[in-house]
Amino acid sequence: MSSSPEPSEARLVRWLPLGPLILALGACGEGVLDPSGHEASRVAGIWWLMFTLGAAIYVVVLVLLAIALRRGRREQSSDSRSSRFAGTPLVVGGGLVLPVLVMALLTSVTAMSTGRADAGATTVEIEARQYWWRVSYPGAGGVVTANEIHIPVGEPVELVLTSTDVIHSLWVPELAGKIDLVPGRTNRMTIEADEAGEYRGRCAEFCGLAHAHMELLVIAEPPEDFARWLDNEARDSVEPTSDGELAGREVFLGSCSYCHTVRGTNATSDFGPDLTHLASRRTIAAGLLPNTVGDLAGWILDPQRHKPGNAMPAMQLEPDALQDLLTYLETLE
Repeated sequence: MSSSPEPSEARLVRWLPLGPLILALGACGEGVLDPSGHEASRVAGIWWLMFTLGAAIYVVVLVLLAIALRRGRREQSSDSRSSRFAGTPLVVGGGLVLPVLVMALLTSVTAMSTGRADAGATTVEIEARQYWWRVSYPGAGGVVTANEIHIPVGEPVELVLTSTDVIHSLWVPELAGKIDLVPGRTNRMTIEADEAGEYRGRCAEFCGLAHAHMELLVIAEPPEDFARWLDNEARDSVEPTSDGELAGREVFLGSCSYCHTVRGTNATSDFGPDLTHLASRRTIAAGLLPNTVGDLAGWILDPQRHKPGNAMPAMQLEPDALQDLLTYLETLE
């Protein structure tokens, strides 16, 4: 004997409780609920408040829905004016008054919790471009790098944020919330890392074809290590010594200097990333590829295959010229 199909209302009530769980799992994947800095802890606290209130309201709604479904069948034949308007106070209270109170509470808490923290001694200027990040340290001897931010552990760092083309958005989930980088406007935010480590950030605002491949790496290190890194970054490139390095520099100046800078040479264009200390970076192509010789060779020869839409042209180099170029680039530490 076959059983009757489960009513659609019962199936709905059975699956609805999974909503908050799915929401929580989605947030966990981005590191929002695993903060490693003061600003990120504020964001996580607001998230948990919103989740708790939302879950409580969700449970109440489910209970009321179950009651309404059960009573609805029994009162289907009733058409009296009193039954039709019996739930009016509940609708007004639950559909108007309660949402206003909850939104007022969340707005107040958010406004009080997201005030900008005091900036520390370190200031980092970040300029978003399609599709990479230009990073500079004003007052530190002209330090300019790309797609990586080094910061001292336990110290607030002020980020000064601009854009040269379209609206971008910087988001490092474990250290801070999102903030837009708008052409013609300067925004500021403060980040601070509680412990040493690498924290991945990204552009969180669709900015074009290669938007998904526009990442940023924040490297938090002890203050003494940060000072050594900053001192090394302020130096010009090392003078080549071997024949291969000298030949590679000539290839660079004849092919790459139209877009890139290497301090200590005649290459001074800022259209593309500054490569003065390229070999010391963890990644290339704005976090897309590890900084290895093989990946660097593939990127030079065919950047569009890895990152369609980026502005770098493919280099038509003979094997010997490519090898000399790679030899030279490896010296830029």
